[in-house]
Amino acid sequence: MDEGDIPQEVPASEDYRGERENILRGHKAAISNPQVSKEAKERSKKELEAYDEPYDASQASHGGKEEGQKDPGNVARGLKASISNPGVSEEAKQKARDKLGKLGGGE
Repeated sequence: MDEGDIPQEVPASEDYRGERENILRGHKAAISNPQVSKEAKERSKKELEAYDEPYDASQASHGGKEEGQKDPGNVARGLKASISNPGVSEEAKQKARDKLGKLGGGE
């Protein structure tokens, strides 16, 4: 194999061409992430404004729930998964059954 057959390295300028949607999605995620600093959130808001995409928290996919509030459907699915998982102890399965019963999810 001669050197002509070896693929050349892609220049850095060509390697990363962030698609607009992905860039916007990343900034929106940063704003929504509670572990991101206020300064970083402000930078992301400014970037979104530069793209004419102001961020509206009320339209975020998870914006309808208060922080710390869990989706009962997801909780029930997780409990059902625990009950059917062979790697979960019988004690843990029983606790999951009890919680599921309290949710009204049945088995």
